[in-house]
Amino acid sequence: MTKKEIEAEMAELKADYSRIQGDVEKATSFSVDTSAGENRLIEIENRMKELNRKLDEC
Repeated sequence: MTKKEIEAEMAELKADYSRIQGDVEKATSFSVDTSAGENRLIEIENRMKELNRKLDEC
């Protein structure tokens, strides 16, 4: 992956994270199960860590 590709994916993940985080917060206020959203947030965090490592190597 090139540096630009990594940065583009990171920007997309950040947007997804913000959106999902908002959804989880709304669901929490209605006492709805948020485990799927929370799991997705963890997946995004792990992917971001991986991309940050790759970015450091560039």
